[in-house]
Amino acid sequence: MSIADTAVAVTGLGCTTALGNDVETTWSAMKDGVCGIRPFRNINTTENLKIEIGGEIPEPVDAGIPERRLPAFDRFTLLAMESANQAIKQAGLEFSDPDLANRSACIIGAGNCGWEIVETGFRKFFLEGARRTHVMTVPRSMASAPASQISMWHGIKGPVYGVTSACSSANHAIVAGYQAIKSGDADVAVVGGTDAPLIWGVLKAWEALRVLAPQTCSPFSLTRRGLALADGAGVVVLERAGHAKARGAKVLCELAGVGMTADAGDLVNPTVDGPSRAMEHCLRSAGITPQDVDYINAHGTGTRANDATETKVIRNVFASHADSISVSSTKSMHGHALGGSGGIELVACVKALEEGIIPPTINYEEPDPECDLDVTPNVAKKRDINVAVSNSFAFGGTNAVLAVRKA
Repeated sequence: MSIADTAVAVTGLGCTTALGNDVETTWSAMKDGVCGIRPFRNINTTENLKIEIGGEIPEPVDAGIPERRLPAFDRFTLLAMESANQAIKQAGLEFSDPDLANRSACIIGAGNCGWEIVETGFRKFFLEGARRTHVMTVPRSMASAPASQISMWHGIKGPVYGVTSACSSANHAIVAGYQAIKSGDADVAVVGGTDAPLIWGVLKAWEALRVLAPQTCSPFSLTRRGLALADGAGVVVLERAGHAKARGAKVLCELAGVGMTADAGDLVNPTVDGPSRAMEHCLRSAGITPQDVDYINAHGTGTRANDATETKVIRNVFASHADSISVSSTKSMHGHALGGSGGIELVACVKALEEGIIPPTINYEEPDPECDLDVTPNVAKKRDINVAVSNSFAFGGTNAVLAVRKA
């Protein structure tokens, strides 16, 4: 089908995950059901850490930043920069033209922000007796640092800001880019999310919540015991379709619709109502029916409450068609990158559309009657996919859902 000039097109993808430092490596691992959640290599687990696994990035990331400038970058910003570089390169964009630069946005979500520099400062103060912290502590740790650095590096001069809404941060940032294009405020938007929570203090804080899996992440399986934290980022280039066509860019797919709601309930326990309304708003926004949806990349954290609630949400929205939809949680492979997860999962949805492959939910051992969907257990499968939906449901009851459609 032909995409309308006023539609929002996806023209570039980038990601940096526990499965690989780029899209093709990550996607290849997803298709093969590779687990990127492994025993820590770079974190000292002898320092009173009970959890010893997570999704570490396999190779060092410098995002092409000169060494002399690296002290201005926290790890979560470097991951976002590397992912943005990939997406912008694939889209074939350069922002040297003032008209393009002024009509381009960069909006990046982050859940935990820059705890690397903060923890380093605390250690120097309390363990080493230091009297001052790193001069770049404030600009490195701020939630807007990834968007600002990408903007400065590439010369993006339109709307530039950070978004933070816990695990929905990336999807909210993507929605903001979608809305900027739809409203006419931008022709191009570099959007997504990033986080780097594999830091001792952050891990200890998550341990206290008692939601971390001790060995592996098994979403929707009866044996699931929790989520696995991971570093990671995912960034996409959105573009007004007419603008993309005019410059001869390849349109990967259409970002067809978005939906956002709040539970207004409990700080950590999800509801059925809020996520259901977000999915319904997304379908209406895209002008599609429940029967049009072929694949759902679930929020699928691997906790008892999340997976059972999300199953109820999907059945509530799709009724009997829920049994015909392929569902999977790619977090079982790349881990939960918090504010970065939605960006990674949108990349997975676009690749699924492109290749007609449903990535699996790995580590699946035993069916759970409360999670009675086709969750694509352990092995990817081929399927013609016209519409895919990506769910993000966060602490605080903030929900953001995206729908992509073949162009």
